[in-house]
Amino acid sequence: MNHRPLPRRHWLQGALAAATLGALPALARAAAPITTSSAIPVPADMEVWKDPNCGCCKDWVAHMQTAGFNVGVHDMGNAAIRQRLGLPARLGSCHTALVGGYVIEGHVPATDVRRLLREQPQALGLAVPGMPVGAPGMDGAIYGGRRDAFDVLLVARDGSTRVFQHYPGPGGKREGSAAPPADEHAGHAAKNSSAAAAGDAPTSGQLR
Repeated sequence: MNHRPLPRRHWLQGALAAATLGALPALARAAAPITTSSAIPVPADMEVWKDPNCGCCKDWVAHMQTAGFNVGVHDMGNAAIRQRLGLPARLGSCHTALVGGYVIEGHVPATDVRRLLREQPQALGLAVPGMPVGAPGMDGAIYGGRRDAFDVLLVARDGSTRVFQHYPGPGGKREGSAAPPADEHAGHAAKNSSAAAAGDAPTSGQLR
């Protein structure tokens, strides 16, 4: 049987589809955000794991969305995913995120996440341990304008940390936060069940 040659348009469409499928693994591993012609980083997609009843987590997600991030939320707690991503429990907070191949733990300001994606250091990610009052998501009217000092930590793959950005309290003083620890925060009834997150954890290839 004679086979008619494919029209050029169909051949090009087939070649393009094959090239796209072949590039998918590389695209999935791409950690750096796209940049515009003006070299302004475009926020990457972000995944967040949190308790469904955590109000400050919802406020932090809203903060990130306002900053331009596309956020997908997993309401199943974050203890299991935090452990699976390799972040030490001592640096824990009430939610864990993954963006551009980096782990983001706690109430990290969007400006610091943007800087992380722009500079692309060799690191696991950023963390704001606990829940300091005045950080994004912990700055609602209920706190009466209070702002405590806190540090955003750059976390290395071995768990060591250094200060990535310091936020001073009133008058530049380092004041401790009286906010409750993450595991005692009101609304965290699920206690970040490890079983809940088992099916949705990203693979290690998604990390930088």
